Amino acid sequence: MEQPLTLKAIAHLHNDFPTKFGLPRQSGLVENLPATIVFTPEYRNPHALRGLEGFSHIWLIWEFSKARRQGWSPTVRPPRLGGNQRMGVFATRSPFRPNALGLSCVKLEKIERHPEMGPVLHVLGADLMDGTPIFDIKPYLPFVDSHPEASGGFAQERKDHALEVDCPPALLARIPASLQEGLLGVLAQDPRPSYQDDPERIYGFFFSDYEIRFTVEGNLLTVREVLARRG
Repeated sequence: MEQPLTLKAIAHLHNDFPTKFGLPRQSGLVENLPATIVFTPEYRNPHALRGLEGFSHIWLIWEFSKARRQGWSPTVRPPRLGGNQRMGVFATRSPFRPNALGLSCVKLEKIERHPEMGPVLHVLGADLMDGTPIFDIKPYLPFVDSHPEASGGFAQERKDHALEVDCPPALLARIPASLQEGLLGVLAQDPRPSYQDDPERIYGFFFSDYEIRFTVEGNLLTVREVLARRG
């Protein structure tokens, strides 16, 4: 009898998203969104990363740690189809899967040699929450991993979806300059659930030490408030 596979977290990702609301729906959609990957003590051996500095992008295999469920369903409702149409779970990237595993391609910005945490990876474009456990890291190989001629199925229809963002300078100035571009990119991707389209409703999500509140009318997203997080 085959022994069951036990997965161990080798690292955790850290960024400015304490909750899933506001996260990019796919990796690479917001290319300049920063994050760090910190290895668990057992895997802080710099020899394990020898040669990785030569790659511009890496694959992350990780867990949807906040989407665990008992059992599974063969069909799910993709948010980008409005949440009303069912598709096969294996035709989607839904977190509700037989095994709650995610796959993301991110840009490797640099490898830091931290005196206490060992090697720390600085990456861009991740679609993971803060604290997400990572099970494996593999280099992205453009000569085999890139397929420009590939078809994108029903997801292809949404690939160019973006909003115009109006963020008053006084509100944007409350955000550290190093985070402003990433935040604007997140807002342009429309953080709302696809089935919600109420121009009077004020939406909000946490980003770094702030709560971002906004409205959307048509193709225009307007930032209404930038508040310091409480607690």
